[in-house]
Amino acid sequence: MPADNDEIRLQLFMARCGVASRRASEEIITSGRVTVNGALVTELGTKVSEKDCVCVDGKQIFIEEKKRYVLLNKPSGYVCSLSDEKGRAVASDLLKEAYTERLYNVGRLDMFSSGLIIFTNDGEFAARLSHPSAELEKEYIVDSSSPLPRDLAERFMDGIRIDNVFYKCKYAEELNARRMRVILVEGKNREIRRVFESCEIGIKRLMRIRIGCVGVGDLQFGQFRDLSSEEVAALLKLCRQR
Repeated sequence: MPADNDEIRLQLFMARCGVASRRASEEIITSGRVTVNGALVTELGTKVSEKDCVCVDGKQIFIEEKKRYVLLNKPSGYVCSLSDEKGRAVASDLLKEAYTERLYNVGRLDMFSSGLIIFTNDGEFAARLSHPSAELEKEYIVDSSSPLPRDLAERFMDGIRIDNVFYKCKYAEELNARRMRVILVEGKNREIRRVFESCEIGIKRLMRIRIGCVGVGDLQFGQFRDLSSEEVAALLKLCRQR
């Protein structure tokens, strides 16, 4: 936590205020949504202190002293964003009655996928977990609408090129004729769905059941819980630093 006179980069200040991760805060700044002491700021090199009046979308933000780390079992049908211009249900709304802090999601699950996602107001924690170099494992269970090709798991582990994008999972295992377990470490946009679509296999349900060392346990869809300090430390320890 900076002292009153210590200046830090604006995007880091915003992350510590629980607005978004540092990377997402940079996009908010460059899109012209931030003012400092009444002046519009779009330069990423801008520095501020707690004495400055920083506003996002016209609302002043403050550094939050209480850091939150929340695990949500997201139901299908919710989007992972702070708001949705199309009026769709937002996953963070499931947390609003329990937490006064501004929480944002670490990584994403698409609207039609369900399962684990972490919410926080700690921008540095979010940056560590979401950086590709972290190589944090994410485990999924995929239920298909038709029988799986017998070689799909092996091909996914070897790597599949689709529309000039290379998709390669860390591990895949066919659990039965219509169910597969997949472990990703990078997780490109809609990776599992694109691989299945390339084989003309429809997905009935895609659920993330583990992030690093944290599993779904007894959490039902729509339920959430605080991560313990031990779980937070263990997640950070799993993140590879390069």
